[in-house]
Amino acid sequence: MGVSEVAVSPLPPERFEPLLTDDGRARLRSQGDRARRLLADRTIWNVNSTARGGGVAEMLRSLLAYARGAGIDARWQVISGNDEFFAITKRIHNNLHGAAGDGGPLGESERRVYDATLGRDGGELAALMRPADIAILHDPQTAGLVPLLRRRGHHVIWRCHVGVDLPNQLARRAWDFLRPYVVEADLCVFSREAFEWDGLDRARMVVIPPTIDAFSAKNQELDGTRVDGILRAAGVIDGAAPRPVPFTRQDGSRGTVEHRADMLEESPIGSGITLVTQVSRWDGLKDPVGVLRGFAENVSPSCDAHLMLAGPATAAVSDDPEGAATFRQVVAAWRALADEPRSRVHLASLPMQDGEENAVIVNAVQRRSQIVVQKSLAEGFGLTVAEAMWKARPVVASRIGGIQDQIEDGVTGILLDDPHDLRSFGAAVRRLIDDPARAAAIGEAAQRSVRDRFLEARSLITYVDLLAGLVGSGPQA
Repeated sequence: MGVSEVAVSPLPPERFEPLLTDDGRARLRSQGDRARRLLADRTIWNVNSTARGGGVAEMLRSLLAYARGAGIDARWQVISGNDEFFAITKRIHNNLHGAAGDGGPLGESERRVYDATLGRDGGELAALMRPADIAILHDPQTAGLVPLLRRRGHHVIWRCHVGVDLPNQLARRAWDFLRPYVVEADLCVFSREAFEWDGLDRARMVVIPPTIDAFSAKNQELDGTRVDGILRAAGVIDGAAPRPVPFTRQDGSRGTVEHRADMLEESPIGSGITLVTQVSRWDGLKDPVGVLRGFAENVSPSCDAHLMLAGPATAAVSDDPEGAATFRQVVAAWRALADEPRSRVHLASLPMQDGEENAVIVNAVQRRSQIVVQKSLAEGFGLTVAEAMWKARPVVASRIGGIQDQIEDGVTGILLDDPHDLRSFGAAVRRLIDDPARAAAIGEAAQRSVRDRFLEARSLITYVDLLAGLVGSGPQA
């Protein structure tokens, strides 16, 4: 129990330069010089609730590696909590998306549990920090740390990665629960303008879209032979693979695919099969059951494509107590399918013993797929979309949250106006299956869009501006 540090090895931000324009390269270099000058005597502490599983952990691992490579003392601490704490924070997470979640309350009893957990962890974190240090706290699980660290004189940024375009009563209930904490932050960072809250100082709200690391295990280039070898070694597709199957870790060292996915399927995925895939946590808001039914009812009757639903082994994601229950619902829906559509639906629980091994398996899954879908009912930003786009895959996704910031409908992907409309979902997927040339053109345009807008170098540049503003102006009252 208590806070724990995640070790992050430095990486040179210069590796992005071949992907940038001349202006972009010059900006990246100048921001590195500026950061080293302004932050020379400070540590930047990033704090969240898990070191693996989900987009926030992945972004932190890459962003901090490049910050450290630029000469910034950036560190990563993970808070702990018991089952009751994470049940409450998952409820808040769902409410921020406008969803009921487990339907439980957010009253004074829940606040006492929340405060007790973060009071203990906040004391440990504060003991590690020097007066000039800056804390960047991520998502609802850490919001309660803001007042404690501010009282000790630290600059504090709260980064909310989730939200909803049209807040309902549930979203506002979550705002009311968290607002007493986050109102004290120097800055509150949101993924898109529509997610900004009522009751916060507009001058202290900033929008920073998430980004991906093109060189991470999840996004690095893989040719067809390596994709095939990785998926065979992990047991995701049919056939034996020579051992060991290597991949390149984020720090450039060699890793090997050693662990196998837990596959629920009638028969393995063979070669030459057209594959439609959704990769996400086992989360009801990602609507895996809807994807399964939409495919079985509206795609499989008219073609021979297969569907894969892939997510992390549920026991490995410590801050998501609903994952196992959602996976059980998906399994029940799969078993309820008629024989023929069930034979073309595959459920993959991907190994999590090694985070980068998991990432390279996801990479290979997306590259093996002809079409990637993200039919979420609510979404903060949805970096699985950008990841698939970077691999030049056409994406069919819901017009919600940050997904609509990533996809230009009909040009860099296909947007669904109503994620509950399974018939429209199926029709969009079928159109891409039936027109491979259009699917390829959309995938190529998608990759260009990510190159211009959603690579990690952009976040590095933006965060330097943000931190320089804090250091230059002193703590805000």
